[in-house]
Formats: sequence, C-alpha cells, structure tokens
Amino acid sequence: MKKERKPFNVKLFYRRTCLIVYDIISVVLASYLAIVMRYEFRVDEIPEHFMSPIEHVMPLNIVVTLGIFYLFRLYSSLWAFAGETELQNIVVSCALSTLVNGVCLQFFRTSSRAVPKSYYFFYLFLLITCIFCSRFSYRFFRGLKHKQQNKKNRIAVMVIGAGEAANLIIKEIVNSNFSTMVIKCIIDDDKGKWGRFIQGIKVVGGRDKIVECADIYDVDEIIVAMPSASRAEIKNILEICKDTNCKLRSLPGMYQLVNGEVNVSKLRDVEVEDLLGRDPISVDLDSILGYVQGKAVLVTGGGGSIGSELCRQIAIHRPKRLIIVDIYENTVYDVQQELKAKYPELDLVVLIASVRNTNRMNYIFSKYRPDIVYHAAAHKHVPLMEDSPTEAIKNNVFGTFKTAQAAAMSGVQRFVMISTDKAVNPTNIMGASKRICEMIIQTFDKHYETEFVAVRFGNVLGSNGSVIPLFRKQIAAGGPVTVTHPDIIRYFMTIPEAVSLVLQAGAYAKGGEIFVLDMGEPVKILDLAHNLIKLSGYRVGDDIKIKFTGLRPGEKLYEELLMDEEGMKDTANRMIHIGKPIELDEHEFFTQLKELKDECQVENSDIRPLIKRIVPTYHSQGDEVLKETV
Repeated sequence: MKKERKPFNVKLFYRRTCLIVYDIISVVLASYLAIVMRYEFRVDEIPEHFMSPIEHVMPLNIVVTLGIFYLFRLYSSLWAFAGETELQNIVVSCALSTLVNGVCLQFFRTSSRAVPKSYYFFYLFLLITCIFCSRFSYRFFRGLKHKQQNKKNRIAVMVIGAGEAANLIIKEIVNSNFSTMVIKCIIDDDKGKWGRFIQGIKVVGGRDKIVECADIYDVDEIIVAMPSASRAEIKNILEICKDTNCKLRSLPGMYQLVNGEVNVSKLRDVEVEDLLGRDPISVDLDSILGYVQGKAVLVTGGGGSIGSELCRQIAIHRPKRLIIVDIYENTVYDVQQELKAKYPELDLVVLIASVRNTNRMNYIFSKYRPDIVYHAAAHKHVPLMEDSPTEAIKNNVFGTFKTAQAAAMSGVQRFVMISTDKAVNPTNIMGASKRICEMIIQTFDKHYETEFVAVRFGNVLGSNGSVIPLFRKQIAAGGPVTVTHPDIIRYFMTIPEAVSLVLQAGAYAKGGEIFVLDMGEPVKILDLAHNLIKLSGYRVGDDIKIKFTGLRPGEKLYEELLMDEEGMKDTANRMIHIGKPIELDEHEFFTQLKELKDECQVENSDIRPLIKRIVPTYHSQGDEVLKETV
C-alpha cells in the first residue's frame, strides 16, 4: 500500500525560504560587522590577514550555521507563540555557530596572528540579535495587531489576582484572534505588585479599588483568577464585586493551574456556592473504600440528582458490581453512558424498575444479590406531593417497604435510605412520608440481619427541584425571580458533599441509626436570589425584579435545625451525627401501615388524619402549629 503524500504547502515553503535567505544575510552581516566593530568602524585599519580568513570561511560558516539552525528547529517552530524554549534554541544555536566559526578561522588564518578574541563576542551578539529580531518580530507585530483589534471589543474585563493563573489568562485573551474581551486593569492585594504590569496591563491596587476601578474603566466582566485562595477569601472578594453590577467569572480550582489547564475555556460563571463562604466538606475516603470496594452495590433512583452522584462516587471506589435501578429511562441512560465512558472496567448493570413493584424488586434482589443498597428513589417535590398525597405514600412509604423487604430476604449486608430534614416535625406529605420510611427502616433493623440505617439532610444545591436552577431560568428569561417569602431560610450543601457524607455515614452504620448531616449555617432564600442576580451582571429591581409569591402548600418558613434533635450523638466526622431512635409500638405501627395502604389503593384523598396518627409530630397546613410558625 502506497504511503499517501502530504500536499505541498506553498505558504510554508515561502516562509522557510525567506528565513533561510535572511539567515544567510545575517551570517554575512554579523561576520563583517564584528570585525568592523572590533576596529571601531575604521574599515581602512582592518589588517588583510584578519579579513581574508573571514571571507574564505564565510561559505562554510553559512552552510554549517544553517544546518545548526535546522537541528534546533529554527525553521519549524511556530514563532507566533514563541517563548523561553525558542529563545534558548536561538542562543544555543548561535553559540554553536560561533564556536564552529572560530575553529574554522584557526585553519584558514594566513598569518601567525589569530583573529582577535573580541571578534567572536561581537559576532555572537550580532548573530543572536539578527536571528532574534527575525523570529520574534512576527510575534511583536501580531501582538500590536491584536491590541488594535481588542480596542474594538466591547467586553471590558477586570482581572482579580496577579499570579501565574492571571498571567496565563491575560496572555491568552491578549493573543487570541477570537476573544471579545479587552483587559482593562488588574487587582491584587500584594502592595509589591501595585503599579507594575502583566502583559502590558497595570496592577492598579488592592481589593478596596475594585468598585472604584470598575466604574473608572467601565468594566463589564470581572475574572477572579485566584485558584489557590480559600473559600472564605473568595467569598469576601465576591461580596465586594456584587456592588459593581459586573458579571463574574472564575477559575474552577488550583488543579487546573497545576495541570497546565488554565485558559479562557476553563473560566466558569461564579456560582452561588462560592458565596457560602466555607471550604468543601472533606470525608474519610479510606473508610468508604473499605466497605464499598469489592462489593455489589445497588442504587435505587440512580438517575436522579442524588442517586446519579452516588453512582459516580461509588464507581470511583471500585465495587465488584454496580446495579442502578430507576423508573425513568432517560436520565438513567445518561448516567449509564457517562459511567461506561469513565470506567470501562466497571461491571455495570442498569435496570428499569419501579420500587412499588413487589415482584420486580424481589426478582432483581434474588438475581443480583447486592451486598449494599442505597435507596434514593422517592418523590421529593413538596407542593406536587401535597396535590397527590396517595402517590407520595405509595412511592415513598411502600416503595421503601418493598425494597427494604426484598433486601432483607436476599441477605443484603447494609441498607442505607436517603431521608430529609423535612421528616423532622413534618408540615407536608413528603416530609411525613419520609418520617414513616425512617420508622420502617428502624423497625426492620430489629428483625433482620441486614443493617438498616437512614441518612437525613436538607436542601442540595443544583439538585432536581432545587431553587437555583429555577432562579437561573428566570434570570435568563429577564425575570421576575420568584421567592415565596422574604424571611424563608434553608440549609444548603452541594450534591457531591451530601453524597460523600452519605457514603461515609454508611461506613459508620451498625444498624438502626438515623444519621443527620450538619448543613452549616442556614441561608436566606431572598439573599440567594439577590446574589444570583448580581453575579449574573444585573441590577436587582432595575434589570431583574424579585416577586414574592407566598408559601406553597406544605412549605415551612423555617426548616428545623438539624442539631436540635434530642439525643444527638457525634461520630468521627464532625459533620455527621446520630439521632436517637424513637420507640414505637410495632404491632400498632404495622396495623396502621396496612390501613394506610388500603386507603391509598382506593385513592382516598383525605389520608392526612391517618398519617397524623402514624406520625404524631406531623402538622398539615391549617394546623395551629403551622400558623404560629408562619
């Protein structure tokens, strides 16, 4: 088979020919000028026995120098992006040319006197200067061209941070043909950098100058290039930036800098998570690895926001097999394709099934025999469940009952149910259904060898049904941003944080516990809306309005403080606590469950009184307790 010939590149041939001709002229010019400079430009005083060997060596010097330049890639480098390596190649190749030239002159000298030593220093200096000018002039004029083009760009940018990350970002923006940004100024708290320049851009001062300079330079966007800064420091910077009405973008993290991945494409919009002002929650990965590695793990609701992240983090810890169960094929298909691409060696089983189907769940458990189960399948949307209470009970309560029973009968070692802080003194069907699930789990733990536990946490940023995606859509549509009540507060953590703690809580499990995750300080939803509008580059009220819609059915004004549950015990992780199990009459409980099941099957819409008998702390909308809370 004939090897396909590359097409002849006329433009490249022309450029290289021009460089070769230029280099020949440079060698000739450097050779003559060096001896002329030695005699202080008095050409008449140059002795013939010095000039003659220089002229005789010239052809050989040219050929050898061109060969050296070729070996050091001076004809194949992309000089538009020349840097330190290319400069080093120029210096070394010119030094070798000088050395060869000196050796040849020793052989061709016509008298006992050698060419003056100063000649070689002049020759080296002149040759480096000529070659440097030819190679780096293209980059220089290209930079001038881009600066002229950037003056026409409409996006004025301020960069916060004057370190290596900022240098790389500024360099790419300045040199890019496609950038629509022009860097106006740089901010850094290091006083030693004030008044100095990076890529021609001035460091104008510290963070106290952010608002002033944003106004002076008419800045449209602010890039936070501080990948190694703590979350608390980033939060302080962003709090200042909010007053500028500029859109904010940032580098994701320090590892991009370490991996050499710092560029404009890595910039992301500043998220509300950045304003939580705390570092990511850390977990003991070894303890997770110890009980997941080599085990068959089943995740129900594996296509959801929590379930899919569970699958991702479990896959990292090398399970023997990962079984994903979900009723909705579209999202679980996306998770399947993602895990297949990232972990080709993973034994992955993806099944479509409803946790409400007894026979299907029994079949799955008897066939795949999982060692560990994470039960994340549930209806979680509070207002929708208020309108369809029997569906919430069927799916959450009896779906959990059937899944837990199938797990116990197949000899599962550990069953971890995902619960919610809304199960504490619930005011809605969803929270009450989850409290019943916790009661089922604790009761099962007493009668089966399987270790049944529940993990309870609050709102998760970015999860399905979370307020953040809704706010973003509303801002993109031009507003208004809807907030139910000006005083409503919630506890928040990110999806990866919540799932990491769920996995570690599962490692602590001994059976019967309700693990409670510490969500940190509560966040006012109105503040969240204000921040997201400002971080998107809009003004609250002028560009995007906020509209109060009133509390939705079953919604609390204040979520219960997770740390207030009676009998709370600490674990090795300060973010994970164990709630004391509540004693209950099992016979009465299962009798009530049977009655609840019957009521749901006949689609009795008024099941709230029965739920209140099962969960005495449940108070539906209209009860005096809820009125007092509001």
